[in-house]
Amino acid sequence: MSSVSAAAYLDVLQDLMARVSASQAPLVDKAAALIAEAITAGGVLQAFGSGHSEAFALELSGRAGGLVAANRIELRDLVLRGGAEPDVLTDPLLERDPGVARRLYELAAPHPRDVFVIASNSGVNGSIVEFAALVKARGHALIAVTSAEHSGRMASRHPSGLHLADHADIVLDNGAPYGDAIIPLRDGGHVCGVSSITGALLAQQIVAEVVRRMEESGVRPPVYLSANAQGGDEHNRLLEERYDGRIRRTTR
Repeated sequence: MSSVSAAAYLDVLQDLMARVSASQAPLVDKAAALIAEAITAGGVLQAFGSGHSEAFALELSGRAGGLVAANRIELRDLVLRGGAEPDVLTDPLLERDPGVARRLYELAAPHPRDVFVIASNSGVNGSIVEFAALVKARGHALIAVTSAEHSGRMASRHPSGLHLADHADIVLDNGAPYGDAIIPLRDGGHVCGVSSITGALLAQQIVAEVVRRMEESGVRPPVYLSANAQGGDEHNRLLEERYDGRIRRTTR
């Protein structure tokens, strides 16, 4: 049994990241192919995650070194863009409500060519599953990022009984164990979650493969510079104009 320490966490995390990278490489390649094709054809990458899985969407949208043609969808859009009362966000069970999915999709106003990435470690909450079903019903390609182990041990919280993975064209396993935390404690339980870190790894690997594919096909990929670097604002503004009204996050 691993002792609880920063060094122990790094040890197990390095092994896990190596396994995730190796096992998911073929699926990362397929996901990147879908995204590169969509962006080249004028589409946008739409990224959605709730709870801690929102971090995955943050990795894909509006960040230095990332794709400009990426839009982050979040539960806060209900208030910030949809006119809902702010106290709706105080509901701790909001991400379990299937009813918010349609409104989030409408607020995103995706184009037919847009491709979606939805992240959820458990893959069972109502808003996530309903959003995935809606995305597929509208004819979009869908990439899911989830924990196969955790999702496989959980009953869906959606009326259909389905999980996020059931709707996806491509399913990436973030390698997180059931419960997410990875270092066992002496008296039971575990500490130190991993899904955010392995999710960030997969997100950046996807970006790398999208850019590689676009460059190899002779297309200059639209990539952000840091807004805090010389010339970053001007560079980013010019690229963002291509997607006016379709992306709503800017790089920091």
